[in-house]
Amino acid sequence: MKSIYLLTALLILSFVTFSQNVSSIYGNSDKKLTEKLEKALEGFKGNAGVYVRNLKSDKFAAVNADTIFPTASMVKIPIMIGVFDKINKGELQFDQLLTYRDSLKYDDGITGSFRDSTKIPLPKVIHLMISLSDNTGSLWLQALAGGGTAINQWLEINGFVNTRVNSRTPGRKQNQATYGWGQTSPREMAELMTMIRQGKVISPAASERMYRYLGMQFWDGEALSQIPPYIKTGAKSGAVNQAKSEVVMVHAPHGDYVFCITTKNQQDEHWQRDNEGYNLIRKVSEIIWNHFEPKSKWKPVSGYERWWF
Repeated sequence: MKSIYLLTALLILSFVTFSQNVSSIYGNSDKKLTEKLEKALEGFKGNAGVYVRNLKSDKFAAVNADTIFPTASMVKIPIMIGVFDKINKGELQFDQLLTYRDSLKYDDGITGSFRDSTKIPLPKVIHLMISLSDNTGSLWLQALAGGGTAINQWLEINGFVNTRVNSRTPGRKQNQATYGWGQTSPREMAELMTMIRQGKVISPAASERMYRYLGMQFWDGEALSQIPPYIKTGAKSGAVNQAKSEVVMVHAPHGDYVFCITTKNQQDEHWQRDNEGYNLIRKVSEIIWNHFEPKSKWKPVSGYERWWF
């Protein structure tokens, strides 16, 4: 009987210690925001996860925040980090001139439309990858970064256990079949964005350059459409048939906050603006903005949908 009591006490102690560790790492839970997000996700035809952290108060809200989801094009953030890591080590030069070859073509995006032997500076390919989500350019940069294996090593060394590049990466065929190009959890992707914002990735100078790229987004019709256009943001979105996602850092008047929303197994696979995943991303972004800026009178202007691609 004593052994049972001892085991119970140890389990309770372990749980309390775990809870204290989580609190020290991620701050305290914002219960009101969590309830709002849980309600927003109710009835979604698929799986969804959200993680939000207010960098000023250090409070967070989480719904399925540690569940693994497809990154879709959010994987291009780790790819960018991999490239900057190579530059930092002197294995690439930031201003070097690259030569495009037809063998690199993946799709008919901007890079994939180049003629063979076209010259393009490395910084422009990074810009196309982050701002326009150019796939051919992204796979080109993934290779220049040393491939998924090198990028994943950086992620592992820096404490990321769920975020990985799968495509064209040895040993990750099954993961690719399940999650596609890359995988992550809402908490990890949001915290990766936070590390860049705080100058903790590669170096302060490298982080600043990466964050400037993340502040130039062509695809701004979902989460960003619910944030005033005069508010500085850094973001990266992703989309495949059954999954939609976006990670955003918002420099709000009352303090920076970061959030990531992800979906998978969506029943709605159509690619119009009213896709259920896109609608959920906009809804969640609106909820978070109004939660942290309750006195804001800003709303998207009537008819704004007409001017989004």
